[in-house]
Amino acid sequence: LRFDEQVRVVVFKSEVKGVFCAGADLKERAKMDDAEVGEFVRRLRNLMDEIAALPVPTIAAIDGYALGGGLELALACDLRVAATSAKMGLIETTRGLLPGAGGTQRLPRCVGIGLAKELIFTGRQIDGEQAFSMGLVNHSVPQNSEGDAAYQRALTLAKEILPQAPFAVKMGKLAINKGMEV
Repeated sequence: LRFDEQVRVVVFKSEVKGVFCAGADLKERAKMDDAEVGEFVRRLRNLMDEIAALPVPTIAAIDGYALGGGLELALACDLRVAATSAKMGLIETTRGLLPGAGGTQRLPRCVGIGLAKELIFTGRQIDGEQAFSMGLVNHSVPQNSEGDAAYQRALTLAKEILPQAPFAVKMGKLAINKGMEV
């Protein structure tokens, strides 16, 4: 995707109804030794960084659960759209873990330090309306009977981006991302 000049916007969605991404398989992770866990987390972090570094806008369409690494995936995207019924949270602390794929950096940039600490410390799950009110998602939409309301809104958003000059959009993304590091 990084090198395909035809790609102008990437929308992340799930093919599983009611789940955007439920995060890592903790039963699988429990079978890993410390070295394997370290490598697993490093690879997840690298994946999220690669998604965040895509030169085109990325949109997460959250039509269900986005927990742990699933919310970290959504946070790696530039824009997020959620169904009002979606459930989101960095729930790792409820499992004796720490968000390891960028959530501790990206969530505070999105919602502010105090709110990010509260959400991470408590492991609280929030719905799409709450996520919108705190700035975690750009749009919150009522779920439809097909279960893809967030995806449909994400497509509409992508269609708003498509007519814009590709180079200007890419440079705008780069300038914003680099500016956040200053």
